[in-house]
Order: sequence, then structure tokens, then C-alpha cells
Amino acid sequence: MTGAASGGRDRAVLLDVDGTLVDTSYLHAVTWWEALRQAGHVVPMARVHRAVGLGTEQLLDRLLGEERDKDRDTALSDAHSALYAAYWPSLQPLPGAARLLRACAERGWTVVLATSAKQEELQVLRKVLDADDAIADAVNADDVDTAKPAPDLVEQALAKAGVPAGRAVFVGDTPWDVEAAHRSGVRCVGVLTGGVSRAELLEAGADEVYQDPAELAARLDASALGPAEG
Repeated sequence: MTGAASGGRDRAVLLDVDGTLVDTSYLHAVTWWEALRQAGHVVPMARVHRAVGLGTEQLLDRLLGEERDKDRDTALSDAHSALYAAYWPSLQPLPGAARLLRACAERGWTVVLATSAKQEELQVLRKVLDADDAIADAVNADDVDTAKPAPDLVEQALAKAGVPAGRAVFVGDTPWDVEAAHRSGVRCVGVLTGGVSRAELLEAGADEVYQDPAELAARLDASALGPAEG
């Protein structure tokens, strides 16, 4: 199934995956912490968690500074990827994730995933979600030059969906998601499953914030993702 071409739908819901649909935020925090520790960088895990959701370069800028030896970035990223891959067999969807995707599709929304994960990891995440029947398309880190909070992923997802920014809503769990959506002209709905507070998501500009995908699915018709017009 590919975008709006899959049925003439003219509204799209674009969704982050890590921390929004699959319970991975703290796994990314601990594996980035360990990758940094192995390379001799002692960074408190709380700081690492606050950077989760950024692209690798931006995450390392935030944690190690822009004056670091960037020639070592690839080794750090590879170490994180290897450590994180050990958790793939035990990954779990967040409450209501598949139900949310299917409820959106049933109400006439084109469902597109927009994730900073690479293609191989996205395949794992989609298996965990087990909701491909509701997903029209997906965009991943391999499809863009710059990760969130740059707008590239959201803009690519809009192109996949075949809708303008004003006909889309983004769902995410971090201020970086909100920023990327707003830079693309897209409204953003937040969820608390990534460990970022309601106040922070609202301050970043989220239109609405829900506890998890299950609460959003239960309140869908009264949310920004109410029944599609037409």
C-alpha cells in the first residue's frame, strides 16, 4: 500500500515510532550511555535520555560538544546500534499502538510512519507493531540527509502520503518531534511514553498530549485525529 494512492485519502497521520509506538526510549538511553562509556565518555544517563530522539550527529553535539573528534562518531553510532540490536527480540509495542494505527486507517487517514531508525531497524519495529494492514507507507533515516528536529522526515512523509501540510497531523513523544512537525507546517499530537513531561511537550507546541497510544485511540474522535472530512 502506498500513500494517498491507496484509496484517494486526502488526510494523513504521520507517526514517530521509537517511544511513540514501541517502548524503546530508555533502551536507546542505556545503549547510548554504554557506547559512550566504552569509548571513555562518562555522561549521566539522565542527560543521554534527554537527547534521545535526535539524529546521531545532533545527539553527540548535545552530549559531547561540537568540538569533539567527529571522526569517532561512526564508531560510537555503530557501538550503539550493536548494543541496541541485542534488545530487538524483546521489544514491545506501547499500549494501544496497533489499535491507534487501525483506528486512524478506519477513519480515512493515510497512516505513514516517520522514524529516525534505519531501514533494518524499521523492519524490526514494524514486526513488533504487527499492524502493516493499517500502514500505508514509511520513511526512515536512510531516506533523508538530516534527522529530526530538521523537517526532512516529516516532509518526506507528507510526500509519501500525497497530502499538503495542512491536511496532516504528526504524533510523537519528544520536543524534537514537535519541532520537526512545526517546521513542516504540520500540527503535532504528543504522547508521554518517551519520558518527556506533558508541560514540556505543550511548551514545545504540541496541540494535545495523551498518556499513551491507547488513550489517544480511545479519545480519537474528540482529538485532532477525529473523523476525516469528506
